Amino acid sequence: MGSVDLTAEQRDGTPYEIWPCHDCLPWHAEAIRDGDEILIREWHAVGCPQFQRLIADGP
Repeated sequence: MGSVDLTAEQRDGTPYEIWPCHDCLPWHAEAIRDGDEILIREWHAVGCPQFQRLIADGP
């Protein structure tokens, strides 16, 4: 499994919607706080196509 941290909201303050990843069985998400910032951490199978796209796009 691998994880990627994403901001919880867009630049205008609109929160992102979280949808489950149907490409991998171990997918789950958690909200975390890093100082004053709230992030969404998504966990995927390393071979999941969605995970590969997320890490290729970068922050």
